[in-house]
Amino acid sequence: MTRASSIRKKADIAGILNMIEKAGKDKYWVLEQIRRKKPKVKVSPTLSTFEILDTCPADFLTTLSTILKDLSKPEHEPPKYTNTYHWFFTDIVAGANPEIATEDQTRKIIALNNLIRKTESFKTRDPNNTSIIPTGDGVAIGFKDSPEKALLLAIELHKALNEYNLGESAKSRLDVRIGLDTGPVYPIKNLNDKDDVWGPGIIYTRRIMDLGRAKNILASARFANDVQRLKPEFKKIMHLIGNYPIKHDELISICNVYGNIYGADIGTKRDPLTKRVEKSATVSEMRETANTFVFDYIEVILDIIEPKTMLTHHSWLWHPVNQRDQPVERIFYYIDGDTPKNFPDLNVKVTDENGKELQIQSLSVNKPEHKEFYVQLARPFKPKQKGRSVHLEYDWEEPDRHFVYNLASVCKKFKFLLRAPKGMPISHKVVRILKEIGEKEHASTPAMVRYLKDVTEVEWLGHNLQPFDAYRFDW
Repeated sequence: MTRASSIRKKADIAGILNMIEKAGKDKYWVLEQIRRKKPKVKVSPTLSTFEILDTCPADFLTTLSTILKDLSKPEHEPPKYTNTYHWFFTDIVAGANPEIATEDQTRKIIALNNLIRKTESFKTRDPNNTSIIPTGDGVAIGFKDSPEKALLLAIELHKALNEYNLGESAKSRLDVRIGLDTGPVYPIKNLNDKDDVWGPGIIYTRRIMDLGRAKNILASARFANDVQRLKPEFKKIMHLIGNYPIKHDELISICNVYGNIYGADIGTKRDPLTKRVEKSATVSEMRETANTFVFDYIEVILDIIEPKTMLTHHSWLWHPVNQRDQPVERIFYYIDGDTPKNFPDLNVKVTDENGKELQIQSLSVNKPEHKEFYVQLARPFKPKQKGRSVHLEYDWEEPDRHFVYNLASVCKKFKFLLRAPKGMPISHKVVRILKEIGEKEHASTPAMVRYLKDVTEVEWLGHNLQPFDAYRFDW
């Protein structure tokens, strides 16, 4: 060994000795590392730590230095990776009310825990894939294996609560609210050295729950979109109610979960969007659509289901072609009606050309007579790709007996078809709306009327319609 190499090695050993002291280790720890790593050296416990290290090759000293550096890292560093759970978060409504005696509050907490323990979802859980976090007057339970378990736990708990409350006075009733979401958390140890978690998964689920009133089961749209694919009956109980600001104006799409005997078809504690953040995207999105798509064909069909209320089933079929160089992964819709409606009552459904139901990504405006929402495509529209379509269906009353359609882009062929029950009087008219001057004129091509056996049809065809053309169909 050269003099320079010897000096470098002694400097390395000096650094290692310093790290050994800071880490609270000794020569016996060094001997244990030699036994594990098996470098080709002969050492004796009678040697000093320096003498032991001086006999070791340079590559082992490098390995030992790396181990000691890892040991010296601050213990408050979070784990490298998170775990994703499907979260059920519940608490007792008014559980901390100072007007309720502490004994009564405690009795309700005990009752809630007992009811959860008796549910099938809790009894059959996999302890290795479940995280249980008590929160005082409630609990957060994360399931690593399936979102279905979090949903079923919420449903089972509601059914158990219905039975429990039958024999209780108004003062003793146990009312809860529940939040459901999917998200990541870091595994940590609490002060009792027990396994615990913390992270956005549990934080967001808590904020979703906090929106709820008594009996509400609220779920994030991402949770609902995942779970409703598992069974058809799950889709029927997921009702999108709007985008909610949860903190720092961040918006999250929320579904109200309810059936005949669980959940509640009632509003949340806050409206979906404050006026400050509920801004219509119609104009900007129509301009965006004009720059993105041309339509080979659009068909709009209105089927009058109930003449007295003019309940009408709307069906829009779009055949768009993406004019951009990049794929398009979502589309924008806005719909209007003559009567105030909640979004879940519209029975909105969107499918693609294969009949695959598409997910509503967000409900950005949810006014009583105007809705705006984005739909996530199952497959992006590729540039210049043809043969693709999307089909929107919804139900809305039209007592004013007219329907307005605004074209967002060039449309080569447009078809409007109204189908009314036989015997219903029809007075048909097609009006072109000249938005730039605020006037209306009769369409150059009149509608055709067909009196069939069980239905009266009014059909109008347009060709080469331009962006921002608007037509009103009266009947």
